Amino acid sequence: MTRVAAIDCGTNSIRLLVADVDPETGGLTDLDRRMTIVRLGQGVDRTGRLAPEALERTFAACREYAGVIEEHGAERLRFVATSASRDAENRDVFVRGVLDILGVEPEVISGDQEAEFSFTGATRELSGRDHLDKPYLVVDIGGGSTEFVVGDDHVRAARSVDVGCVRMTERHLVRDGAVTDPPTAGQVAAMRADIEAALDLAERTVPLREARTLVGLAGSVTTVSAIAQELPEYDSAAIHHSRVSRDRVREITEWLLRSTHAERAAVPSMHPGRVDVIGAGALVLLSIMERTGAEEVVVSEHDILDGIAHSCAAEAR
Repeated sequence: MTRVAAIDCGTNSIRLLVADVDPETGGLTDLDRRMTIVRLGQGVDRTGRLAPEALERTFAACREYAGVIEEHGAERLRFVATSASRDAENRDVFVRGVLDILGVEPEVISGDQEAEFSFTGATRELSGRDHLDKPYLVVDIGGGSTEFVVGDDHVRAARSVDVGCVRMTERHLVRDGAVTDPPTAGQVAAMRADIEAALDLAERTVPLREARTLVGLAGSVTTVSAIAQELPEYDSAAIHHSRVSRDRVREITEWLLRSTHAERAAVPSMHPGRVDVIGAGALVLLSIMERTGAEEVVVSEHDILDGIAHSCAAEAR
């Protein structure tokens, strides 16, 4: 067994996976999997810079993760940073801070690399499952960007576009420094138009409508699944490989976009860090389902983080 640690630092959250990798099958056995909402991308769409308070939240999570990695004795660590740090003028401050804390330099990867990792992590264990036809369309709805990947056993086409739950919320739903609660019809329409334009862009590269199975990743999608199942708390086992119909996604999205902060916060499976951005994330998912004609989304808890772990293990062999 090879013991690896993978960190995925996105616009909204930073996540850690410590796992043993079977050298024969490449299968992962989780030892520790955790997530912290740090909102690294706070204000990046507007200012082009990482805010000092966002950096400190992220560095605090890194210090916690360093202790976990040392405790488990991981042999290799790979730290991947995505949309927010890709866009920021002062990303060198972020890189230096992570290097000081964890001893590795974060890899600020391209959208295409992000898509490749997401596809590998999401589909590795789907092969052979009943009624899941290929090709897959994997969509990873992050805080700052969404990755689209079409493939069967391998990636055929991929594209990253700048729509995500944090970016859409900050761009369209914030007025006078606060999130409009609930948003106006005009705000929702403007957000929807932005998402549709991004889908047009993605479709120039990725044949979205050719896919037979839609696989959805990341917190917006998993939270929609938790709401659909009316879970009494967030339950990864119940969410992983659950299926949510397009009609149910539409019903949940419409409710999220007309609800108040207090009503969303009262959902027992809702992470506090998603309360303000989940409406935008759900609308991205619904727009994708309507564009592609997907009748349902297969929800995966395995995503870019698992893809990073697999790549880390491959390098060790």
